[in-house]
Amino acid sequence: MKTPTLMALFAAFALPAAAFSQGMKVGTIDMNRAFKEYNKTKDAETKINEAKNSAKKEYDDRADAYKKALDEINKLNQQLEAPALSADAKTQKAKDRDEKIASIKNMEREINEFRQTREKQLQEQAVRMRDGIVKEITDVVMTRVRADSMDLVFDKSGVSLNGVPTVMFAKDSFDFTTDVITQLNKPGAAAPKTSASPSKSKP
Repeated sequence: MKTPTLMALFAAFALPAAAFSQGMKVGTIDMNRAFKEYNKTKDAETKINEAKNSAKKEYDDRADAYKKALDEINKLNQQLEAPALSADAKTQKAKDRDEKIASIKNMEREINEFRQTREKQLQEQAVRMRDGIVKEITDVVMTRVRADSMDLVFDKSGVSLNGVPTVMFAKDSFDFTTDVITQLNKPGAAAPKTSASPSKSKP
């Protein structure tokens, strides 16, 4: 039983070795580096941060309004406890307090819905921008692959499920990451088709 198993393993490794010996052309690309050094990645990060800051400001404004409404309710509760307050005045203040309580409950619901909606919008915006950039990088890589008639290209930045680099060693001459980055950052390159900021739909 052992001999066939060993022979099968030998054959599995021998086939790729034979392919390389016949002049297979291999290249390597560091996709992580290409992504980070692509100018449009920095632009996309700036747009995402601007959208985050805008959402935070709007959230803070709503939270401040909520806090003020809560303070008003607390003041009304204190006034209702005053012994000198007339029955009519107490009735009116109790009515005002109940209306504010109903209003603040709506505010709380709207704030929660706003937060959830904005978080989803920002995540979707980030994914769209990332996908667009990755596609542009991949297109440039594939153009180079076709031009140089490469047979295999490995991503040097990839890791296996065990956290081990998928490319443990490759000659520097195989790497064409710098050429890809140079091509990507040439003036006039097409921008990824993504929205600049999430739409603001109030809950």
